[in-house]
Amino acid sequence: MHDVAQDFYGDEWVAAYESARTGVFRVLQRLRDEGVIKGWGLGVNKVEPLEMTLDLDEPKPDGFLLAGRYTLLDHERALQRLLPAAEAQGVDLVVGGPYSSGILAGGQHFEYQQAPAAIVEKVERIKALAAQHGVSTKAAALQFSLAHPAVAAVIPGATRPSRITEDVAALGETVPADFWSDLRAEGLIAPDAPVRNA
Repeated sequence: MHDVAQDFYGDEWVAAYESARTGVFRVLQRLRDEGVIKGWGLGVNKVEPLEMTLDLDEPKPDGFLLAGRYTLLDHERALQRLLPAAEAQGVDLVVGGPYSSGILAGGQHFEYQQAPAAIVEKVERIKALAAQHGVSTKAAALQFSLAHPAVAAVIPGATRPSRITEDVAALGETVPADFWSDLRAEGLIAPDAPVRNA
């Protein structure tokens, strides 16, 4: 189920969500229970619909796609309730857009538009620390999004085939624990955000 959220339905998103919950969610769960499909879930750009779904007694999803809300630049809201609840319930999370629309991969866009000055300044601070530690920003972004135990995969997106090679290399890059410590010390990542090599 895709985009039963605020960014598509505005103030009416809760009514759209409720319609999906009492309709298509139940159909998808029945199809899974009958073995017609292997699993179902939601794909959205906001955490609230996913939190609401995890709060349900039934139907119960198998996984979620969350775009842009568990990245180096935007993760604190997802850390509060969503990721701990997903982990506790065994619901896998796929993070879409770990590069925050490209700004963490050398682009100029954040949230699919020209990045505002505050975001550019934050990215520059991350890049400066990454350079000090010999880390690529792509590696930091991908590995950060994958470090939480509730996260099963990321979808980085690619504008051309060579980007996929870069992504694979970024996944294999060694990111030292001191880099993550410095990000925390600078207030650039949440104190409770899991990281690799910590």
